[in-house]
Amino acid sequence: MEDRPLRIAYLSDLDPRLSWTYSGGNKRILESVKKFGDVTVLSSEWHAMEPVRRLLEKLPESLLLRSRFRTHMLLSRIISNGVRRELARGQYDVLFASYSFHSLLNLTPPYPITTVFTSDATQTIYKQSVVGRAHGSFFSPARLLDSWIEANERKVLRNTDLLLWPSEWMKRGADERYGLSEEQSHLVPWGANIAMPPKDSISIENPMDEEVNLLLVGRDWELKGGPTAVAVLDALKARGIRARLTVIGCRVPDADRRPELTDHGYLDKNVPEQRRIFDEAFRTAHFALIPSFESYGFAFCEASAHAIPSLCLNVGGVPVFNGVNGFALPVGSGPEDFVARIASLRDDAAQYSSLRASSRQFYMETLNWGAWRKKVESLIREKVSQREARA
Repeated sequence: MEDRPLRIAYLSDLDPRLSWTYSGGNKRILESVKKFGDVTVLSSEWHAMEPVRRLLEKLPESLLLRSRFRTHMLLSRIISNGVRRELARGQYDVLFASYSFHSLLNLTPPYPITTVFTSDATQTIYKQSVVGRAHGSFFSPARLLDSWIEANERKVLRNTDLLLWPSEWMKRGADERYGLSEEQSHLVPWGANIAMPPKDSISIENPMDEEVNLLLVGRDWELKGGPTAVAVLDALKARGIRARLTVIGCRVPDADRRPELTDHGYLDKNVPEQRRIFDEAFRTAHFALIPSFESYGFAFCEASAHAIPSLCLNVGGVPVFNGVNGFALPVGSGPEDFVARIASLRDDAAQYSSLRASSRQFYMETLNWGAWRKKVESLIREKVSQREARA
């Protein structure tokens, strides 16, 4: 068993081969699983209920996400029959599901198979957290469905063989809320949404003698804390500290634009010139300043990959650890709190260089897909062996 690739069926509600699904995380997970398995991607269509899914796709994006997963849950007994038929066409060792627990709801595989699930959040844990409250989820009328959703989450997760959580926040929350066992539930941090930068492209020494370069990466200016980042830029200027904020991935509203702000928008790393701009922004950055409310955040892994300390809020499962790869400030911290941290590190070159070195080391040891793959493969093979021994 150790010598052969595992036969793996990969299941998600969005096609993992598309780089835009789940901020690229779905594709990174799929590519990592392929390193130790012969992977078949199951259809993300709804089989007999496909006309309903296509109808939902016509909704505005603001309504689509929640409508799609709730409708999927409602129709799961029918949809799961189609998934069962797909599984019956092969003889798989593993059913690996990513992000969408509802893809596993009411699914009874046609033969014994090891089931695996990974996600950075569940709807209930997200909604009940400070992250969900910040995004307005907690007080929405849809809360009438909360108990039904949570009951289905518990049903799926308790009956899944292996649960892989990228953060201690998520693991602890899931274990407590759903009553999961230590044999099921494991902490395995995700990696960056970029290829591993080569060692010779990384500089540990990047002094802030002339200017402090701040970097914000994300698709949504508001959700990534853009207004706070601009306020930090203004506060640094008021202290007489020269600074520049570079933004990648989203457009900055006119009201937040500054002469010291460079807005690159979305960059396609497959286009050489845009890749050059991306690499240069990371090469020159002193801090990744992303005061967002989110359940994980691939941008923090990418910053660590480039030896850039991250400054963020201590929310959700953001992979930033104080004094290791940056600082996660308490919720409620304002621009002056970020400025104080920046100024302190600017004035202590030795501490700042040490932080850059430990950021890169933390990436090399933990926040990369190679480390994820190694641990996940070991966990899955152990579960498959246990199942086969019982047969």
